[in-house]
Amino acid sequence: MYKKLFHLVLLFLICGSLRAQAAVILQYHHVSETLPAVTSVSANTFTKHLNYLKEHNFNVIPLNELISTLQQGKALEHKTIAITFDDGYNNNYDQAAPILEKFGYPYTIFVNPKLIDEQAGYVMGWDKLRELAKKGALIANHSAEHNYLHKKRENETPSQWRERTKKDILSSQQRIKEEIGHDYKYLAYPYGEFNNQLQALVTELGFIGIGQHSGAVNQHSNFSRLPRFPASGFYSKLETLITKINSTAFTINKLTYEDSVTSQNPPSLTIKLETNDFHKSQFACYVSSVGQANLNWLDDNTVKVTSPKQLNKGRSRFNCTAPSIKQTGSYYWFSQPWVIN
Repeated sequence: MYKKLFHLVLLFLICGSLRAQAAVILQYHHVSETLPAVTSVSANTFTKHLNYLKEHNFNVIPLNELISTLQQGKALEHKTIAITFDDGYNNNYDQAAPILEKFGYPYTIFVNPKLIDEQAGYVMGWDKLRELAKKGALIANHSAEHNYLHKKRENETPSQWRERTKKDILSSQQRIKEEIGHDYKYLAYPYGEFNNQLQALVTELGFIGIGQHSGAVNQHSNFSRLPRFPASGFYSKLETLITKINSTAFTINKLTYEDSVTSQNPPSLTIKLETNDFHKSQFACYVSSVGQANLNWLDDNTVKVTSPKQLNKGRSRFNCTAPSIKQTGSYYWFSQPWVIN
């Protein structure tokens, strides 16, 4: 009897260890050797990425399944991944889709409906997108024509910005629904940029906001600014991508900062997080093009992160990591994007 009970407990522990509260979303643009290298990955390198996932038993699932599972507070299988593409380029159809089909991996393409309707030559038309959707691809919203959604036009009031941006998001969603039949309320922010007002609007409209800043996701993530790991260009090297694919998400109880788009320079943020699975001495944050950030632990669970000097105007970020105690070889990973005015 005791032997049987021991085996049942052991089985429970083993099964539990194969479940996780965190996952990783990968972001691609071009699969091409002839287009801008900064947003491209070759077919050969893309195949290597997928081979790594297959050979190391990653659980590659549709984005909607990943998001809904986390929203419900349920556990995912260990090493869960979702694959996404931004912009819906023709090479996604010609190069990426056939490779993904060989592996049997689901994926999401974020598209700009107005550009499709205007027949921009570099993006897929609705016919190709419908074909991919029938094979299992998920088609989602990337705004009407890839403009900076958070930016106000000259002399535009906050209420005018709000109505214009709301129309952009909802009309784009309606076109996808009309042409594809999909109505997944996911919005990938153009250029990965968002501010407090845009996040609030996206949440009010019932959408999930998705960025381009790096990091894993879990049930405690802010669903108006979910991170993805870019896997193209400089970030396509498998040696460095492996660490990111195997990362996990900090459990952040509170994140405080002025705004992601800010004139505060140098910027700072305060993070209140659970610290039971990493050593605080190994927690480190790095600032783009600057180096190590200044850390000030306000109490056992709260740290203030500040850049040691002013950042250049434009996009930047803080990347914070710490090695997990329980999961050998896995790093906690969080990124804070900034747009300095």
